[in-house]
Formats: sequence, C-alpha cells, structure tokens
Amino acid sequence: MDYKKLFEPMKIGKVEIKNRIVMAPMLMGFGQFDGTVTEKMADYYEERAKGGAGLIITEITRVNDVTGASAFGQLSMSHDRNIDSAKMLADRIHKHGAKLFIQLHHPGRQNLGLLIGTVPLSIGMDKAFPFYNKLLYTIVPVGKVLMEKHIVPRVVSPSKCERSYFADSVNKALSAKQIKVLINQFIDAAERVQKSGADGVELHAAHGYLIQQFLSPNTNKRTDEYGGSLENRMRFLLEIIAGIRKRCGKDFPIIVRLTVDECYSFIGKKGKGYDLAEGVKMAKRLEQAGIDAIDVSSAAYDTFNYWLEPTSFKCGWRAYMAAEVKKNVSIPVLAANLIRSPEQAVSQLKDGVQDFVSLGRPTIADPHWVQKVEQGRPEDIKRCICCLYCIESMMNNAYKGSHGKCSVNPFVGREALELKKDGDGRTVVIVGAGPAGLMSAELLGKRGFKPIVIEKGKQSGGQLLLAAAPPDKEKFLWCIEDLETAAKKNGAEFVFNTEATADIIKSYNPYAVIFATGAVPVKPKSIAGSEFDNVYTPDQILTGEVALKDKRVAVIGSGMTGLETAELLCKDNSVFVVEMADEIAPGTWMQHKDDVIPKLKEHNVEFYTGRMLTEITADKIKTKGTKKNAPAQLADCDAVVLSLGVRSEKSIYDDIKAEMKNVYVIGDADKTGRIADATNAALDTVLKI
Repeated sequence: MDYKKLFEPMKIGKVEIKNRIVMAPMLMGFGQFDGTVTEKMADYYEERAKGGAGLIITEITRVNDVTGASAFGQLSMSHDRNIDSAKMLADRIHKHGAKLFIQLHHPGRQNLGLLIGTVPLSIGMDKAFPFYNKLLYTIVPVGKVLMEKHIVPRVVSPSKCERSYFADSVNKALSAKQIKVLINQFIDAAERVQKSGADGVELHAAHGYLIQQFLSPNTNKRTDEYGGSLENRMRFLLEIIAGIRKRCGKDFPIIVRLTVDECYSFIGKKGKGYDLAEGVKMAKRLEQAGIDAIDVSSAAYDTFNYWLEPTSFKCGWRAYMAAEVKKNVSIPVLAANLIRSPEQAVSQLKDGVQDFVSLGRPTIADPHWVQKVEQGRPEDIKRCICCLYCIESMMNNAYKGSHGKCSVNPFVGREALELKKDGDGRTVVIVGAGPAGLMSAELLGKRGFKPIVIEKGKQSGGQLLLAAAPPDKEKFLWCIEDLETAAKKNGAEFVFNTEATADIIKSYNPYAVIFATGAVPVKPKSIAGSEFDNVYTPDQILTGEVALKDKRVAVIGSGMTGLETAELLCKDNSVFVVEMADEIAPGTWMQHKDDVIPKLKEHNVEFYTGRMLTEITADKIKTKGTKKNAPAQLADCDAVVLSLGVRSEKSIYDDIKAEMKNVYVIGDADKTGRIADATNAALDTVLKI
C-alpha cells in the first residue's frame, strides 16, 4: 500500500508538522512531586520522537497544585520553576524534527480526595527530607482506606453533582472567584509553555475532566454566567482561549481536545449529558473563538470504554464522530479513532475523516511505529492489543511510586537501556513459545545469540491462544504474530510439535537454557466429583476440544478467564457463574468487567457470589455460603467448567536445573501472571545471560 499520505506535512496554526502522525497524550507516571521533567520522562518522549512522530502532545499537565494534581508523578506548568525542564524536553524533541505541544489540564471532580493539597506539602517535604518519597508510598494505602470512607477533602467541580464513577470522590462547587483564578492559572501555564520553547498547547476539554465538566449539563448545573445555555457552559473554556490569545499572541497555536459525545446512550442512559449534535456545535464555536485545531475524542470516565477501548472494540468504530466534526469546521482535525494499522490510518486520511492520526497506546507498544511505516516495513510493528494494561498498571503503580507498563513492550520506562551485542553466535535453547519465550528469542537474537525455540504444540502462542478464543478477542493473536515475526527476524529458529527432554536440550550444546513452559489449569481433587466426565477446564472449552450445546453449564470462578469462557458458552447454552468472593471478578480492572458483564447479562447469564463449590454430581453442583451459617445449596447443571486458576508447569526445569549451567525459568512457569509479567521477565533474564 502507498503510505505517502501519512508523511505529507501540514500546519497547525503557523507551526508545520512534518507528517500526519501525532503521539496522543497519555499519563504514564514518570514525573516527580514538583512536576519538572525527569530524565526517565524525557527518555520516554524522546524515543517516540526518534521513532518518527511528527507531533508529540504531553500527558495531562497540571496548572494548579492544590486541587488540580492528578498524580504524584505528573508533569506540571503551574510554576516558573517548570519552564527550564520543559525547555529541556522541547529541545530533545526538536532534535528529531518533531514538534511538542503541552496539554494543560485540571481533573475537577475526577480527582482523588487524597491528592487535594497533598502535592504542595509533598514538594516541600521532599526537599527537606530525603527519605520522604519512600515514606509517602508506605502510608498511601492508609490514604486509600480514607478515600473509600470519604474522610478526605472534597474535590472541585463546576457545581455539586453526582460523584465520578471512576474516582467516586465527593465534590463541591467552585465559587465564581475560584473560577476566575483557575482561568488565569491556565493562561499563566500557557505563557510558561511558550517561554519554554514548546510549540503550542492543547487544552484538555475531554474525558470528563474539569473543562469538559463545564461543558456538560450533567456536571454543570450552575445558574450564573458559567452555566445553563451552551454559550454559558462554554464560557470557562472560551475565556481561557481568549486569555491565552491575549497573553501569547495569535501565532501561538492552541488545540482543544474535545469530547464531542459523552456516550451515555451506549450504556443505556440516553438523554444524559450531551450528544454528538451538541458536540459539533461546540467544535464550531471553538473555531469561531480562534483555536488552531480540534482533537476529537469521546466519552468520559463514567463511560470509560468509549474513549479508552478494551480489546473487543472494533478498530475505527468511532471515526464517524471525527468525520462529522470535520464536515463542520475548516481547521485541522486530529483524532485517535482506535487506529491500529497504517492501512487504516491512510484510509481515514484519504476519506476525509481527519487530518492528523493520533496514536496513543500504539506508540507505547511501539515507539518506532511511524519510522517502520516510512521505511516500508509495517510488518515489524508491535501492535497495541488494547489490553488496557498501560492504564491499569499506571493507576496501580501510582500508589507505589512507579509508572505504567506495556504488555508487548518491556522497554517502557527503560528507553535508555541498550542491549549488549555480545552473544557471539552462542546457542540458547528456549523451551516454550508463549510471550515469555518469544520475547526472549527476539532479545537474545538482538544480542547476537542463536535462539532455538522448542515448542510442544504446533504453533506459537501458549496461553495467548486461549485469550484470543472468546468472541472479539482476536487482537491477542496480533501479539503472537508480532512477537514471532520479531524473533524470526532476529535469527530465532523454531522447532514445533516437540516435547523438550533433557537429551533434546543437551543435543544443542546450549550456552544457556530458558524454560518458558507456561502454566496448566487447576482441577482441584479436593472438590468431590471434579473427576467426572462432565467437568472441564476453560482451556478445553476455549480450544474447541469440548463443544457444549443446549446444556445448563455452571462456570466456577469469575476471573476474566471464567467470564470469557462463559461468554463463549452462553450463545448456545444456559450459563450461570459461581464466585466465592462477594463480587464478580474481584481484583479485575473495572473496564474489563464493564465490557463483558453486560454481554453476559444480554444472554441471561446468572451470577451467584459469596458461594463456594463443595461437590459435583452427575447433574448438580453443591455450594455453601462463605458467610457464617450460610446454608448449602444445590443447583441443576449438565456440565461444570472449573475456572479456578492455573499452576506453573516447570517439571522439565526441575529435572534439568542441576545438570546444566545458566538455566532460567520465566513467565508463568516461574510465577503465574500477566502478559507484561512474561515479557518483562524475558528482558530481565536476557540481560543476565
């Protein structure tokens, strides 16, 4: 395919962008208390500039430390002290011909009460006490408990309104005076961006953050000049734009990232908030206000999956929103639109859907996405599989003083790391072609070793083949394809349909051996009846080894494997799910639950929580309640699927580790976990060899 359209330059205001690829803003947590750019953060952004992005838009960058800090590791432009570090970042980005816009932001009601007033205190404490950083993250869990009980300060909002689904923080209305102060803080921050030498600003008026809260009648119930009519609801944003124009001049570019549809209709709440028709009116009014480009987005944290989509969503599903805005404005339109391939990107440019392609998660997964397309090797791209681990890990690690990670790119946060090329052709045998084995093979090849991958199955993939089996989860196959392609391009040799033995491994005279043999499903013998012929594990269902139809099926365990197995079964069977915990899918990232549970409910899947399986008979299961004195219950069923987790499979490793040198075990074979655990373990191990 001809990709030339992607590499045509285009201007935003008077700033020329060398191509049509934008790295979209995403918080990853590489910062520090005072919001200055850390070396790790600069490395992260510069790697994407090296990789060919024409424009880089930073993560959410605060303008206010007291009520507007969204994370301890966030970028800031709230003080003059932030100018020099922003200049350093801009200089590093500019070295590679890319432009830098800084996204200005305030979370409003989506903030966490724990962060109100905490950051200014932490900045001072960190300077006075070197041990403060470590101390803070030891007491944060206490803060989480206080948040759950709402014993923390209130967050701010245009008006007192319902709590955000995601943050669940109690909020209070901003006074008119506070609104004016915030407007000036946005303007001051924009002036600092200009002084830093960055090329422009983006105002974050999307995803339910403060500016968008003013735009929405769901969160803005004010009766003064900042509420009511559309013009009044837009006044906060319009006054920020006017102030930046006055302070920074007409040639300093302003982009507005705008939610054009809050997407409440997608979760059965039609009429709540605003829809695309009103979003287009906002876009037209913003053009009249003199902005230079509009970055079209959708939804808010209340409708999370409709702006940060999980795996099941179709690529380009929301392109119609950007297309509708583009029809109604004459300024450039940026949009993400769940673009995952250069073919899709070119098509949406040629079809007039948008002028710039925003790649967020794809540039986390592969910082050299653009460069690979330009060099005519798109097959080398490591595709984002929409697993959401980047945001899940970022949110979880923020409480530990760490950063977000990526399932397919273990170099996130380690961009400065260079692999030594000292393998000298020595052979390393890798047992298992799941993600841990495949990543090991690629990285060992890059170091100059000769990787030999022995896989007992007929193809690569391991547990990922099961992950890709439920409806609409085929993106997991991309991960297998891309990892195998990279391994082969770096010299890996594959031996399939072969059960590795000590003799086979020794026949290669390897310098080192890596066991990435994965895990196998648990089928506890302690459960009476688990040996019956009508009792299965998820892998038997997901691989198609067992096909059930017109059966009453009990799925025991409501982790994502259990729920996705239930989703595969429920179209042809009557299914119910039994969970020992008091909630479905305990500990699972909420976006995954929000994606799969409504689909299960559409097929009348029943859910029973707080119940433990104790016995299986030919046509029933017996459970007992987990609460004291809860009675036992019987439920009719024809088949039972035990989704009770997996255990590491490392018998070969145990047999051989004493006989050979340089023997390692990684991934699920070492400790069961996520894709990211496997790929990061592969990198850590390859560095040791």
